[in-house]
Amino acid sequence: MGGGQILKLEIAHFIINNSYLAVPQPHKAKICMWKYLDVHSMDLINKTETTDDLKSLLSSLLDLQDFESNPRSAILLDLYFYTIQFCQEHGFNREQTSAFFSIVKDVHDACVETPLPNVEECYKYFTELVFCHSIRRPPFSIDLFSQDQLVLITDYMINTYFRHYKLYKYAFTPQVRLDISFTYIGMPEPEPKDEEAAAESMEAALMPLQEEMDETATAAEESPTAALREYIASQLTQELTLLRLSVDQRLKATEDQFNAKLVQMEKGPGTGKGSAKGKKK
Repeated sequence: MGGGQILKLEIAHFIINNSYLAVPQPHKAKICMWKYLDVHSMDLINKTETTDDLKSLLSSLLDLQDFESNPRSAILLDLYFYTIQFCQEHGFNREQTSAFFSIVKDVHDACVETPLPNVEECYKYFTELVFCHSIRRPPFSIDLFSQDQLVLITDYMINTYFRHYKLYKYAFTPQVRLDISFTYIGMPEPEPKDEEAAAESMEAALMPLQEEMDETATAAEESPTAALREYIASQLTQELTLLRLSVDQRLKATEDQFNAKLVQMEKGPGTGKGSAKGKKK
């Protein structure tokens, strides 16, 4: 290796920026009745007669008027519309509808605040919000929902929102990418230039290298530069192969953990529902 120059491959597994890739944070549950839908808004919702009227009203109340051209607004409008429809189908009053709507919105905001996996934190936050509105302990919680309504709400959220948790992540959070940079130890750092000058400099630097590679390929005797280049290429290939395997394994482990957590959450409400029926008998 002439000159003691060694290729160093620096791999940043994630682009971590406090303003871009936030770490999942715990949230404290609070009473959220009338938080997003006040009494006047609920009166307007109860007066709507068709689904189109309800969607139009929600888009106006929640600033989602661009739902026809903005896919994210359309997804949010569907989420909120079906939340209101669920409350109407099960006879929730104004206070219960407003509180459950706030729970759904707060859980969604917690889910999409980071592209990193946080399903456990979001589900814990959801359960704390629900119990905060099911147990009388003023001023920390109120008994707004009954035990039967608690089971209905949990089943609804698991079978709708948490089952499509990854889709909401994909639609509302930025994609996490690998950032790979190369540093040659023993060589001076290039001076900062603007993008156009840097591109021209890179092209000018690569032209002699390409010519040298062509000459080396046709030469009968292998030069030290060709040996170094071959070594660098082999090391880089090995590192990228190991990196790809590591990323695939981590993604597979994360998916297995999420599926196991989803199965556990599905079993929980079913058990609670059965026990509630047993107590009634």
